[in-house]
This record gives sequence, structure tokens and C-alpha cells, in this order.
Amino acid sequence: MAKTAVLVLGGGPDAERDVSLMSSRGVADALAANPRFDVRLEVVGRITAGELSTLPGQVVFPVLHGAFGEGGPLQDLLEEGGRAYVGSGPGASRLAMDKVGTKLASERVGVPTAPACVFNGADEGCPLPLPVVLKPIHEGSSVGVRICRNEDAWISARLDVVAEMRSHPSRAYMVERAILGGRELTVGLLDGEPLAPIEIKPETEFYDYEAKYLRDDTKYHVDPQLPDGVGAVIRKRAATLAHAMGIRHMCRVDFLLDASGTPWMLEVNTIPGFTTHSLLPMAAKHAGLSFGALCERLIDLALRDHTR
Repeated sequence: MAKTAVLVLGGGPDAERDVSLMSSRGVADALAANPRFDVRLEVVGRITAGELSTLPGQVVFPVLHGAFGEGGPLQDLLEEGGRAYVGSGPGASRLAMDKVGTKLASERVGVPTAPACVFNGADEGCPLPLPVVLKPIHEGSSVGVRICRNEDAWISARLDVVAEMRSHPSRAYMVERAILGGRELTVGLLDGEPLAPIEIKPETEFYDYEAKYLRDDTKYHVDPQLPDGVGAVIRKRAATLAHAMGIRHMCRVDFLLDASGTPWMLEVNTIPGFTTHSLLPMAAKHAGLSFGALCERLIDLALRDHTR
């Protein structure tokens, strides 16, 4: 039987390029070990439609993290090219990359999320009661996140962000009510079905870029002990939100559980990491799917939906 040619894309032009390089290599190696597939890994930047069309592959597995690779632009090119591809379509990808848009979608379907607003550098005062989190609207992996516990921290963070926005005019930020001391939880979904929650316990102040990808002291607990009903609630809410946003194949929905036992939706990631520290493969393994089996399943989902 002829092998299925798979094009794995990694790299990208965004701040999470290094993570993408690790993730894409992991996916390519796993698929290459499967006799069903003929795999080519291509490291790209801000690839064009013409460049993409010259790369061989019946199915494309994009493993680019950041606004270009998972926020809609690459998905537009994949749709234009007409090949099967893993992950959400352009509209759902754009919505999930937009943290404010995701919050609005969350509120529409009754999934609680912390109050937030778009940051305006012209306003010196904090628009929400402190403490708050100041974060980019269209970045992932906790890139650029600042926690402001008091007025001094707000003043310093605001000045830093204003300077960043001057040098990067297209970058937008948001201010969100901080839920300090909460338990960090995530729910992965595979083809719309929620996997077991994972609790993340970083040694750093919060689950930042280093804790996610570089440090070895972050602890992960799959299917942790939670207050009665919380595990079922966040699984249901993750599935409800993903369905409402039109997400397909895979995603990860992050929550913070506050001291009262209320889970607050943080954000949705449509192309989760595929590294040794990554959470979707961890949850899939708990459900009996190895890393290689997870990658194979995603290829099959792409082929299934392309024929539809």
C-alpha cells in the first residue's frame, strides 16, 4: 500500500519559533517511525502561498506556534492550497489567537472568565482594580506577560508596554483581573472529546515561558484530585467552548481554579506544543495514546475532514 506523504511545518516568524522547532521535530520523528507515512520536515519563516505550493505532501501538519502559524494567516494559505491539513480552519484559529475574542466567546456560552479590557497606553491609571495581569492579546507561551500586584508594578509594566507598542505598532495588549494563588489547570481536547485535566505546578511565580519549555522543576499532575465536580465541569466547559468557536482536531483550554473552587477560563490554544514538556501529548498518553499514536490520529482526522 502506498504511503501517505506528510509535510510537517515548523519554525515560523513569531516569538515562539524555538518552541515550534522542538515541536515540529518531535512530530516529524514520530510520524517517520510509522510505516504508513513518508514524512518531510520543512522549517519555514513567513511562507507564501507560492512557496507552500512547491513543498510536497498529501497532508500538511503545521506545528507553528504564534500569530502567523496558528492565528489564521497560515491557515488561509492552507485553505487556498486545497490540501488536507491538521488543525482548525482560519476563522477558529483567528478567534482563538485573540484572547479578548476568546473571552467574549466564552462569556456567550456561559463559561466564566476573568474581567478584562484592551490596554490603552494613553491611560496612566489601571482600568481594573489591582492586582492585574498585563499580556499581549495575540501571543502564546506566556510571552510578554506581566503580573502587577501593586501600583508601582503597574507603573513599571505600563511604561515597558508603551515602549514595546511604539516599536511594534501592530502589537496589542490587554489587562485582566489577576487570580493570584490559583491552581493552574488545562484540558486537552482531541476531536472534540476532552481528555483528563492536568494540574501545572511551576516553581516560578506563574507558568511562564521558562517553566513551560526550559526548566525541569515544573510538576505536572494528570487527573489531579480536585474539589467535587470541578474536573467534570472544566472538561464540559472546555468542550462547549471549543465547539462554539469552531475548533477542530485538537486544542487545549487553560483554567485557573481560585480559592473558592471556581474555575476561570484563561485562553485556548489551537496548536498546542509537541515537546517533552507538552500537555496535550501528556493527557493523550494518560488516555492510552502514545505520542506517535496521537500524531497518527491527527493525520487521520485531517484526511477525514478533507474528504467531507
